[in-house]
Amino acid sequence: MASKRELILQAAVGMIAQSGVRGLRVEEIAAKAGASTGLIYYHFKDRAGLLRATLDYINDRAERYTAQALDAAAASADGPRAVLEQVLLLELQDTDEVRENSTAWGELRASAIFETELRERLEGATQGWVAETAERVAAAQRSGQARADVDPHDVGERLTALVEGLSERWLSGTLSLERARDLLRGAIVAELGPSPRP
Repeated sequence: MASKRELILQAAVGMIAQSGVRGLRVEEIAAKAGASTGLIYYHFKDRAGLLRATLDYINDRAERYTAQALDAAAASADGPRAVLEQVLLLELQDTDEVRENSTAWGELRASAIFETELRERLEGATQGWVAETAERVAAAQRSGQARADVDPHDVGERLTALVEGLSERWLSGTLSLERARDLLRGAIVAELGPSPRP
């Protein structure tokens, strides 16, 4: 059973995904979570604290939904390149949780332009994702499944930025999910070179 704090964060993610950050009202989150506004302020201090905690919650949810698939991909004989591809493709899947997470992430990123207190937290989360992706690229290079002449960090930066852009287009209906996933697979080949034959 979810704690009140988690229910508040779930409500905040849902409301940010639906209405954006600017339309976010603590009173509405409290009502949706079945909590008092006082409890929200107790847990998060202020609206900015709630937004920072919501960003962390979105990252934690993404880690949870990728962890199971990551374990399965890592156990396969396909190697680190397959793991890299699988993890990135998991950000483009048609589930309520991924849709909500991706939409809320995009809203928080857009609002960081105006709400500077979000920038540092957002930068840290983004750089963490880039670093994880870069490590997977480096592992593919070490195993001979990727070109050795590319900088893993640069590739990680480009691929994660592409995932964000493809996700935004898919969620806004300007690109089909299948096309977004195909474009991502093509970008992985462009960045790492053709997949070596077994």
